[in-house]
Amino acid sequence: MRRRGLVHWMVERYRVSARRACHLSQFSRAAWYRPSRAKDQTALRQRIKEIAASRPRFGYSRIHVMLRREGWRVNRKRVHRLYRLDGLQLRMRVRRRKHQCLHRGPAPKASRRHERLSMDFVHDPLFDGRRLRVLTVIDQWSRESVIVEPRFSYSGQAVAELLEHWVSVNGSPVSITVDHGTEFTSKALEAWAWERGVKLDFIRPGKPMENGHIESFNGRLRDECLNVNQFLSLADTKQKIEAWRRDYNNHRPHSSLGHLTPEEYVARNDNRATLNAENFQH
Repeated sequence: MRRRGLVHWMVERYRVSARRACHLSQFSRAAWYRPSRAKDQTALRQRIKEIAASRPRFGYSRIHVMLRREGWRVNRKRVHRLYRLDGLQLRMRVRRRKHQCLHRGPAPKASRRHERLSMDFVHDPLFDGRRLRVLTVIDQWSRESVIVEPRFSYSGQAVAELLEHWVSVNGSPVSITVDHGTEFTSKALEAWAWERGVKLDFIRPGKPMENGHIESFNGRLRDECLNVNQFLSLADTKQKIEAWRRDYNNHRPHSSLGHLTPEEYVARNDNRATLNAENFQH
């Protein structure tokens, strides 16, 4: 049963074929296609998710106790297996100051434009050796670069002000994925996020690929802009980076978007939504 669950998880999570998943987990394909006689665990899994969401610091052992109190006749091993299968392990350590959001397991995928953003910093020097910090923010759904702002220094308040300017035009996102940098854990940014109803999705320390969208974008920014330009001043840096950002959004194709640019990807989905609305009316 454990291997069957592993195969099911691999097929659901990574969209691999059942044949490939069976091979990797050393599970018989004949056994996989044979109808399972196990009881349906859907209700139990849903209840485990609900308890984990409402009590962020509970592990599987405490969740098992809660289930037994509610009348579920289930042993701890099964709770542990389903708990791990749904990726409910804690993603953050407890910090002295509470953050507004504490996700468990894989973060939800964006399903529309400006729903979920990713944010990070990139560093680069000017011609005279002074260091610059570049704040980068992208849209996870369309891969659109929404903010690329170089400055000599940043504070949490400065980050919040830039986000407020963008949000006032485009609306508030559901969440912003960030690391544990001092600007992102500051009281100023936390207060702004609370006022705007935005969840700060903190990745686990030492796990940068949990924010893979922005890591990939920062790599493109460095390879295609920072490493091929000489920046003479802050104004010169802003001009060259903004020109690159516009080219990135309007002309650079992305393999993850079916070789469309972010602008084309947004336009195509807007057209589909319009056609679907018209067909529904007719």
